[in-house]
Amino acid sequence: MQEHHVHVPRTARYFTLGAGGADTREVWFVSHGYGRLAHEFLREFHVLDDGTRLLVAPEGLSRFYTDHPRQVVGASWMTREDRLAEITDYVKYLDTVYEHVFRSVPRSSVTVLVLGFSQGAAAAARWISLGRAVADRLVLWGEVPPADLDLEFAWAKLRDARLTIVVGSEDQYVDTSQLLKMEARLLEHEIPYETIMFDGGHRLDGSVLQSLASV
Repeated sequence: MQEHHVHVPRTARYFTLGAGGADTREVWFVSHGYGRLAHEFLREFHVLDDGTRLLVAPEGLSRFYTDHPRQVVGASWMTREDRLAEITDYVKYLDTVYEHVFRSVPRSSVTVLVLGFSQGAAAAARWISLGRAVADRLVLWGEVPPADLDLEFAWAKLRDARLTIVVGSEDQYVDTSQLLKMEARLLEHEIPYETIMFDGGHRLDGSVLQSLASV
């Protein structure tokens, strides 16, 4: 048995909140967690829609039924099956979204913030490390940089992206040992970062979002 790969064209979608124009000062790319849809995730960012921000939510390329009886649909960025090909595909896809957005918004006139939540945080970290996009700030929420991410290769882009890790005090998916390992890896590669903790679990928090936007 032999495995083969072919490249195929396909349609992907993303959603936006806010109008990109002369008053746009920030563009946020936000990547959802496992089993979410982009438009549902984007609703949680309404608190930031003040006329100066364009919020962009790409959707993972793989959709599936998260609840068969009710036919609830969610999306995923990748699985462990054929993972390297899936990573390559979504990095190229996110680069395409980035380029599509900046056809109508001058990149040089805005600050770009990339925020990934949970599985979307791993996708965001790989995208900024491996893709063509340039982020002024990278926020990984409810997740740490993937253990297999080559920090020797990615250190320059992560250093310049002003890395921030956001974790809830009761987040069941990120524990102290993971944070300590992350800290050791980042310090070893001289990648500066900050950690923000808030009271809560594996979820976004409106007040933390607003604090990120105010800096």
